[in-house]
Amino acid sequence: MHKKPDSESPATARKAALKEQRDREGARAMEEYRAAAREVDARTARLRALRLARDAADAERARAGKKAREGR
Repeated sequence: MHKKPDSESPATARKAALKEQRDREGARAMEEYRAAAREVDARTARLRALRLARDAADAERARAGKKAREGR
């Protein structure tokens, strides 16, 4: 039978501390990744809105130009 010691050995404590540190760093890295993804999504949405507005304005100008040419 394997007995569990009452206190952790220094090596076990060090391994546990390193694991906790890696877990914290991993969680921080994941949050940074998600924040960057949210920024990309927001930028993409803004650029899409600008592109759609530009395309709508171009279409309106084209219609106005066609009507002006037909009226000559």
